[in-house]
Amino acid sequence: MSKRRSRSDGLLIGLATTVAALLTVPGTVIAQALPPTTVDPVVVEGARLRDLVEQFVDDVIEPPVRRGPARWARRVCVGAVNLRQDVAQALVDQVSEVARRVDLEVGEPGCRPNILIIGADDGAALARGLVERRPRLFRPGYSGASRSRLALERFTTTPAPVRWWHVSLPVNRDTGAPAVRMPGGAPPMIVTRGRLRTNITNTLQRVVIVVDVDAASGLNTVQLGDYIGVVALAQVDPDAETSAYDTILNLFEMEPRPSGMTDWDTAYLSALYEAELDQSGPPSQRREIVDRMLRDRARATGLEDAVPGLDD
Repeated sequence: MSKRRSRSDGLLIGLATTVAALLTVPGTVIAQALPPTTVDPVVVEGARLRDLVEQFVDDVIEPPVRRGPARWARRVCVGAVNLRQDVAQALVDQVSEVARRVDLEVGEPGCRPNILIIGADDGAALARGLVERRPRLFRPGYSGASRSRLALERFTTTPAPVRWWHVSLPVNRDTGAPAVRMPGGAPPMIVTRGRLRTNITNTLQRVVIVVDVDAASGLNTVQLGDYIGVVALAQVDPDAETSAYDTILNLFEMEPRPSGMTDWDTAYLSALYEAELDQSGPPSQRREIVDRMLRDRARATGLEDAVPGLDD
């Protein structure tokens, strides 16, 4: 496990060097101390809550095709480049705090990053340059690593203020060994657990997050850090429509802007990281996340008896 993690982390160290070669300015700044704003929570009842949770999970989860949701196994290390030092540190600290909320270990200062935040004056140009120079960093040559080539093109062309790209690895739940054939390697030995269970789980290896600092101006580092934290810890669809939900994912889409992560966001991340995810098939794994998030939200809103099909 340590060798695989070091190799992945080393790739992001190399990427940071590539970033330096592509950038024309030494550093950029995001506002830190704007007064926080609040967004009114979405009020729902019973069956409507189930519909909202099911639709939200379906809308936002975007793993590689035919794969279940991936998550970090135990430890993350957050790094930031091309940002003013105090802003970079504030973002690293905030994203790290989001990771701690789902009981992930956070690397000490100087650790090799597997979550890399990059500031840019032109996010699209920087993303395009990174993909052209380091294509295997974004689409490694094994099954289940990342989303499609079309999605990668979207990563380089979207006008979104923040763009992200995850790389994951299917592994044996018991040993941590790759559960897919790696480039130049032998086919893995797969032991099944019957038709309904699997011993293969999908683990995040690295995520690259590019922040267009002009488009993100006016935000404080808590708002931006919480937003980055959610998309760093979960494979969020960049094109997901989230206006119906009380979520930090609406940061760039709604006024007033959320002041930070909401209870809805916390419930989703907690459900993702607490779920067993040993069901055979992505649809069953999504249902497990839905059920856990639904129980959390029903208890929090006093709707346990009003939600149809809610297990104890």
